[in-house]
Amino acid sequence: MAGGGEAEDNPLPINVVPMVDIIFCLCVFFMCSFKFRETEGKFDSWLPKDKGEGGAPDPGPLQEMRVIMTWDQSAGLSRAYMHKKVKDDTELEACIREAHDDFVAKNKPDIPLIIDGGASVPWKEIMTVVNIGKALQVKNLEFAMGVADKPPPK
Repeated sequence: MAGGGEAEDNPLPINVVPMVDIIFCLCVFFMCSFKFRETEGKFDSWLPKDKGEGGAPDPGPLQEMRVIMTWDQSAGLSRAYMHKKVKDDTELEACIREAHDDFVAKNKPDIPLIIDGGASVPWKEIMTVVNIGKALQVKNLEFAMGVADKPPPK
């Protein structure tokens, strides 16, 4: 006998090798099928290919609300709503609220709020504008490709 000892000590021999093989295969299967779930840090976005080449919108009938954001290491964050430079989030929120209320009054509540942020703008600042839009119940939020990190128009 493989384990030593007498035959009377183990009257019913059990072969455990197939059972260990099955348990090992089940462990490998569950380890391979286990998926980690990210709790934070993922922000799905679908960027338009035909919009947001940077800068201010084309002249003509106003069909969008655009926030332009750039970041400069020395000056920090600079924001502009359309052609108007704003100094803080409160003034930006007032501009967006006024424009959104005007569009709702004209029966155009689906006019987009386009966030045009440069590549170096921190995501915290972008998400601040998203939160402002959601708080004002703007239904259509879009992201533009971003300006080339030039300061907004004065």
